[in-house]
Amino acid sequence: MGGVQIVSTIIAAIVTLVAVYFVVRAVKQMFAVVRQGQPDPTRSDGKGKRTATMLRETLGHTRMFKWTMVGAAHWVVMVSFILLSSLVLGAYIEVVDPLAGLPLLDGWVVFGLVTEIFSVLGIPAILTLIVIRLLNLPTRRRWSRFSGSTSWQGYFVEYVILAVLVLGFLIRGLRVAVGHFDFPVWATPVSHALGAILPANENAITVVALLKILVSMAWAIVIGLNVTMGVAWHRFLAFPNIFFKRHASGKAALGALKPMMSGGKPIDLEEADPEKDTFGVAKIEDFSWKGLLDFSTCTECGRCQSQCPAWNTGKPLSPKLLVLSLRDHAYAKLQGGKETERPLIGGADELGVIDPDVLWSCTTCGACVEQCPVDIEHVDHIIDMRRYQVMIESSFPSEAGAMLRNLESKGNPWGAPPNTREEWTKGLDFPVPRVGEVDHFEYLFWVGCAGAFEDKAKKTTRAVATLLNEAGVSFAILGNNETCTGDPARRIGNEFVYQMLAMQNVETLKESGALKIVATCPHCFNTIGNEYKELGLDVEVVHHTELLSHLVKIGKLTPVQPIEGGLTYHDPCYLGRHNRVFSPPREVLNAASGGITEMGRREERSFCCGAGGARMYMEETIGKRINVERTEEALATGAKTIAVGCPFCSTMITDATRSKGAEEVEVIDVASVLLRAVKPL
Repeated sequence: MGGVQIVSTIIAAIVTLVAVYFVVRAVKQMFAVVRQGQPDPTRSDGKGKRTATMLRETLGHTRMFKWTMVGAAHWVVMVSFILLSSLVLGAYIEVVDPLAGLPLLDGWVVFGLVTEIFSVLGIPAILTLIVIRLLNLPTRRRWSRFSGSTSWQGYFVEYVILAVLVLGFLIRGLRVAVGHFDFPVWATPVSHALGAILPANENAITVVALLKILVSMAWAIVIGLNVTMGVAWHRFLAFPNIFFKRHASGKAALGALKPMMSGGKPIDLEEADPEKDTFGVAKIEDFSWKGLLDFSTCTECGRCQSQCPAWNTGKPLSPKLLVLSLRDHAYAKLQGGKETERPLIGGADELGVIDPDVLWSCTTCGACVEQCPVDIEHVDHIIDMRRYQVMIESSFPSEAGAMLRNLESKGNPWGAPPNTREEWTKGLDFPVPRVGEVDHFEYLFWVGCAGAFEDKAKKTTRAVATLLNEAGVSFAILGNNETCTGDPARRIGNEFVYQMLAMQNVETLKESGALKIVATCPHCFNTIGNEYKELGLDVEVVHHTELLSHLVKIGKLTPVQPIEGGLTYHDPCYLGRHNRVFSPPREVLNAASGGITEMGRREERSFCCGAGGARMYMEETIGKRINVERTEEALATGAKTIAVGCPFCSTMITDATRSKGAEEVEVIDVASVLLRAVKPL
């Protein structure tokens, strides 16, 4: 061993020991933070399915490929990072002996070919990610998804990867130059081309190998010193975070909310003990361990932020910044000091971690969860914080108080007399049977509060009933025995009111004997179909657009008069993104109108109308109104009809068309579009 090799070996050993120390210390800090969280036994079922989901989402990059160019580049960089880590190990051998190689792998042609391919592809791939980051700088783009991200960390990680790739090629080229490279030209053409122009110097191999180790260990030291550096740590944390996602099958944490839990078990509020049970999240330790793992895993990529309707309309809520604030607070609190006294929710005067305006800006549309490449469950965490604020602190937007009182006393958000739920049936030229009046019915028609009391939604209810009657489908309604599903109470955080209404409805539905339910409101559809299962209700629930699509397909309903003037369709969040019902409404509309002019943001990337998360009952005073933003997109299509599949969306978009002076554009439900085509006026 020459002098260069001895000095290089000593330097490499010292730097590596330092790096190992800081990385181990950081890992211990992460474990300490995650262990602070509450138990959640629901994350350990179906280990085989979880493993398959994790491999599919990581190696298959199923989330990232939604962003085509970025996804492809990131996949190449990920695979390069994994494969070429072996070449960093090889550098340790080359520091000691520049002519030695990796045992078993050195000379194996397949290994040489694969590492050559990903070394070649890795450089343009990482350069692509660097350029994309530069083009999306917050100073260049007002709504950049990188706003609030720690810029230097992103660049540091990317430039380290670029440097390691370049140094790897230099080592391979130098080994070719000295005649100790055991891979053929056809498998490693770039390495051989470099070798033809590089000097034959064994010491140069050692020096470059040392540089490669120094760069790699500098990366390790930096991430070890920055335990919250998600842009680097997600390379390791993404695997367990995806493995422990809410649904073992791979479904995103959408649809049903996570139940309010205490001690790892769902809380039955009739038996809860306020002194022992935790209602929602009051402090960082009240999140589950999975929540704290979520916060640690955030990559700061900003995909959630770029899709958030609140952020895109000037609200203070960014799902990314909310998660980063909780992450930083969790790690700062571990270290003690003043951070231990800081409230989780509070305005400027209280120096809270999360500002109340951030908490209450969320529409629970789920766009953040849909886009997150590492399966962070933003909506569940927001609702958990709302639960404590509402149920313990009684701190929530004042205008929502009337809605909650109406739910408790009248069973609907508007406080309408409960005995008027059947008034929508007046004037129909056929009888609408009630449960108990008929011996048999195929579908229980769940009308919902909006469908029973709100004038515009009543038209949808009548249209659906007329179409079902026209198609010969037997159905019945609960009439005055129906009450609110509890969705707005649950989304605002009042689990008590939700459980009160839900248990009443579950008992009523069981007594009805219904096996199938059709609902016109996606929020009712979601609550009955997904959340009532937790309370023991097991029935088939369909949205009216699904049933109508089926009836059109089998010829029970035949459109004969296409709608004129052009038509576009708005995907409701709780129908589309939360429950993956994208095709049925479009199938109905295509049959009834001859074609749809689609908006740019549609299906799983649809832009919220602004009504979800109980925002329907709260004033929107910050920034641009979300419904206006969405309606402008609809109006830009030039369509004279905006079709919707949700009464909330109908109200919000109608209001926005009026505010834009576009009263000539009609906003109607999919069912009304079909009714006009089946029975032209």
